[in-house]
Amino acid sequence: MPEPTARLDQRLDTIARHPFRAKFHLRGRDLATAELTGPATLRRHTYDLIAKRLAPAEPYKDGRQTPYRGHPVFVAQHATATCCRSCLQRWHRIPKGRQLTRAERAYVVDVICRWIEREVAAGEAPARHL
Repeated sequence: MPEPTARLDQRLDTIARHPFRAKFHLRGRDLATAELTGPATLRRHTYDLIAKRLAPAEPYKDGRQTPYRGHPVFVAQHATATCCRSCLQRWHRIPKGRQLTRAERAYVVDVICRWIEREVAAGEAPARHL
């Protein structure tokens, strides 16, 4: 069952108060990719990336597996603290050392996609400050 939008927004607002997380925004090519790709395709990309890079019990290069740019999902992962298993444990209380459940994967995808949705909406606003 998908996480209610209001609860996701509250979680994202809490994470965004952390100075490191607050500095991440979609800009330039990453914002354009998110706008042009569309939500359904981005959701599929997110599922694929999470399945490969985050869902295993011990992901390859855990803690260093998520680039800082190159795809909107990568930026979103850092902004939402879904970039590695340590951040997932600290910020989302999803334990390390075991494979993510289907529900946990769906939650992570919902968090990332909601953050991207909010960034795209902010990018479309006429008074956005970079």
